[in-house]
Amino acid sequence: MFEEIKSTLIEELDVPSDLITLEAEFVNDLKLNSLELADLVVLCEERFGIEIEEEDVHSLISIGDLVDYVQAKQG
Repeated sequence: MFEEIKSTLIEELDVPSDLITLEAEFVNDLKLNSLELADLVVLCEERFGIEIEEEDVHSLISIGDLVDYVQAKQG
């Protein structure tokens, strides 16, 4: 799961691979803006076949948070 999210960040949002860790925060560490975060949500929904609830987006601070969320949604 982490590797798939990592490749999405690298390929779609041009995030340098050396910045991508489970602990990396989307805004503070990766410097993603709100539009890039919205793109990431859509990309993950499409790639993993899930729906990320709007109210849940604000709790997804780090890559690890997103990994855990996607895994929980997939069961």
